[in-house]
Amino acid sequence: MARMAGRRTLSAVPVLLAVTFGVFAVAALSPFDPVKAYAGTAGLTASQAELDQLRANLGVDRPFPAQWWDWLTSALTGDLGDSAVMRQPVADVIAERVGWSALLAGCAFAVAVLLGTLLGVLAARRQGGALDRAASGLAYTLEAAPAFWLGLLAVWFFSVRLGVLPSGGLTDAADDTVTLSGVASHLVLPALVLGVSQLPWFFLYVRQGVADALAEDPVRGARARGLSERRVLLGHGLRSGMLPMLTLVGSRVPELITGALLVETVFSWPGIAAATVTAATSVDFPLLAALTVLATAAVLAGNLLSDLLYGLADPRVGFDG
Repeated sequence: MARMAGRRTLSAVPVLLAVTFGVFAVAALSPFDPVKAYAGTAGLTASQAELDQLRANLGVDRPFPAQWWDWLTSALTGDLGDSAVMRQPVADVIAERVGWSALLAGCAFAVAVLLGTLLGVLAARRQGGALDRAASGLAYTLEAAPAFWLGLLAVWFFSVRLGVLPSGGLTDAADDTVTLSGVASHLVLPALVLGVSQLPWFFLYVRQGVADALAEDPVRGARARGLSERRVLLGHGLRSGMLPMLTLVGSRVPELITGALLVETVFSWPGIAAATVTAATSVDFPLLAALTVLATAAVLAGNLLSDLLYGLADPRVGFDG
């Protein structure tokens, strides 16, 4: 296990280098001017000499390979640079927001896995039944529904029509104090929306995996020996049926990140969504590169986690093979 994790970590280094270089290359070709974004309305009346001086101060007057190399060498020492648009160190921008994004993504992931597994097992137990048809139809419908649309629908129904849950933010409009109960109530809607948007894939994988496992000879033998249906389902069908779902964990990380950005925007959740949009539209090189590295590292970690979970669940899979 340790050897495989080490190999994956080493192989991730060139990937991250290529990704950061690509970020600077794409940003250099972008039509957005970081100087005008930094200057704001003052840039409309500034002279060309002042804009050129500001460009030199920000370090965007040089070729992008030189900018990338300077950023990379500084990042290796722990200095991610300063965000020109946010007017603060990039490390502070990320530190203030990544925790809230991780909380939202973690809760949503738990909702998707738990509900998807529960519904998948119940549907596989009686394929073709009313629950199976209803859950499968709902899963295929949700599969085609964008996360932002689900978010807007949830706001309309639960916040506007019923008034039972807050529509967004981290605190109420009249309260600036962040409390545990306040965060929990404001987290319910975005976490449910993001979790439900990821639920179809987990449900379909578990349903098919458990159904295939229940049709295997060992399960028939267990039933013939007089084991209870519950023990057969949980002890044999669920364990074998969960193996395909474990490979889904890593592949859903990119979609989870993308969905989290959309859901955070809809619900005004104070995560990294706003910083990502601002960095992209303002061509904020240091912030954009750091956020891209963070997302890429999350995807690579998710893929590694899938392989580790699969190997632990199935002893026949070798970690060093």
